[in-house]
Amino acid sequence: MTIVERALPQFETKDSGKRDTYASGMNREPDTGRPRFDLLVPENVPFDQQLLTRCAALMERGALKYAERNWERADSSEELERMKASAFRHFMQWVAGETDEDHAAAVLFNILATETTAYKIKRGRADGD
Repeated sequence: MTIVERALPQFETKDSGKRDTYASGMNREPDTGRPRFDLLVPENVPFDQQLLTRCAALMERGALKYAERNWERADSSEELERMKASAFRHFMQWVAGETDEDHAAAVLFNILATETTAYKIKRGRADGD
């Protein structure tokens, strides 16, 4: 057994048997059927104006106000409904053109928090593991 096999026995390198070969000779597994996170970042939009950046900034402010990852403590239907209500309220404020807060970022955050909490409730666990 190699040192890598001893250190990380729970991991494997999956292999479909298919390869994309590049002019340089590099080979890679095809990306077909895999999530394209690179497409979440719009081209020609400044970094600080991108919605993901704005949502991350909102989460930083929340971490300073409440605690890091405070939102991940949620594990009840009551908290889930509170997040849904907040997402909808911020959506309505965004639609109305209100600019007192970054309502689009708040919608994204609340949907992330809602989906995470719903997943945990469905699994019947508060720790998300």
